[in-house]
Amino acid sequence: MIQFLLNRELRTEHALDPNVTVLNYLREHLGKPGTKEGCASGDCGACTVVVGELDGERIRYRTLNACLTFVSALHGKQLITVEDLKHKGQLHSVQQAMVDCHGSQCGFCTPGFVMSMFALQKNSDGFDKGDTLEALAGNLCRCTGYRPIIDAAEQACCNRQPDQFDAAEAETVAQLKAIAPRATAELNSGDKRCLLPLTVADLADLYTANPQARLLAGGTDLALEVTQFHRELPVMIYVGHIEEMKRVEVTADVIEIGAATPLSDCYETLATEYPDFGELLHRFASLQIRNQGTLGGNIGNASPIGDSPPLLIALGASIVLRKGNDTRTLALEDYFLDYKVTARQEGEFIEKIIVPRAQDDQAFRAYKVSKRLDDDISAVCAAFNLNLAGGKVRGARVSFGGMAAIPKRASACEAVLNGAPWNQATVERACEALAEDFTPLSDFRASKEYRLLSAQNLLRKFFLELNAPEVETRVTAYV
Repeated sequence: MIQFLLNRELRTEHALDPNVTVLNYLREHLGKPGTKEGCASGDCGACTVVVGELDGERIRYRTLNACLTFVSALHGKQLITVEDLKHKGQLHSVQQAMVDCHGSQCGFCTPGFVMSMFALQKNSDGFDKGDTLEALAGNLCRCTGYRPIIDAAEQACCNRQPDQFDAAEAETVAQLKAIAPRATAELNSGDKRCLLPLTVADLADLYTANPQARLLAGGTDLALEVTQFHRELPVMIYVGHIEEMKRVEVTADVIEIGAATPLSDCYETLATEYPDFGELLHRFASLQIRNQGTLGGNIGNASPIGDSPPLLIALGASIVLRKGNDTRTLALEDYFLDYKVTARQEGEFIEKIIVPRAQDDQAFRAYKVSKRLDDDISAVCAAFNLNLAGGKVRGARVSFGGMAAIPKRASACEAVLNGAPWNQATVERACEALAEDFTPLSDFRASKEYRLLSAQNLLRKFFLELNAPEVETRVTAYV
């Protein structure tokens, strides 16, 4: 059984198919068609909803893609849809702003934009264009254009007035406390089930007993098997309620990040320590995806074009793997064996990611090449981590995504750099060595020739940034 609030209405589900997404639950089970399906892959934002979660005595609001969220992930939370905004016959201020600023034309994308603006308004003290563009980057409009929509966001944030959600916050907090998970829950439809443990120990026991289960964190990748490939997932284990796996802890030497930590919760720490990591996370899919997807999931799905693994490998990160009561620590570069093949054993899961802290003589940069600046997948992702002293390279870690079947270090390139003078001649030899490290494929994102040339040019870009700060080009590359 799972319980959640639909606005402020308590919903209890005993036998619902755990493969049902929030989008289909709203449209097909509840008859609420305001939330739209545009792509069923988290790319267009038409299905955007807002989820409220307890944050002390307040509620934290986050946007999610309903098409990629299984209903089991709502357990203990509040779900707000576009139908909930109008109150006593009056449009909500974000809806009224869309009307006033002519932000809607065909209207298909409008509910998603409205929900993104609602969360933006709740989470801001006024209008900030950067925050607005980030909040709306995961919502696509194909007819109106974005200027009137941005104008609507400005009006909504500048003229924010208390609404029905503010008035009912104390009562909603009490409701959420009453349904807060206190033991392992299960959503079971007979032939399919989803288990929802609360502790790492419970997860370890459940996964040992059900090694065939699919681990569900954000679901932004796993849900595609249902929505795009029309497969059924007989057994899932949802890890989103395990607080031990959602912590970010900073010590003198390392940053420890729980594998179930949403990417948006990793941002502040990683961006403070490594600004380029923060720049890349700004371009990691959309805010809806970052609110839901996890760092552990981005590693665990073993995609050769995942954005975080090349950066983490270049930084010398490791992961803690757990099976039952046993744990082992593995260098992240050794986790990836072949395309979608990893060193993870049956019944073993990623518990945390360990990232070394920055050093004084360390130069770290990361670059992403993609067809769109926002909400797009990398053609090439590069990360460079050098220790420089006395005009020489004392240590080099160079890693790429999109260049091979796995995220991979460029060992021949590193061999040229290590111990060599940090100058243009060394960089050119290292660029030539990249052709020994990688034989990339051609696909619809880029040709093999383009990928190799891009990788080489990104190394040159790194050199220019370090050696000619007056022509700094820190904006992440894109085409």
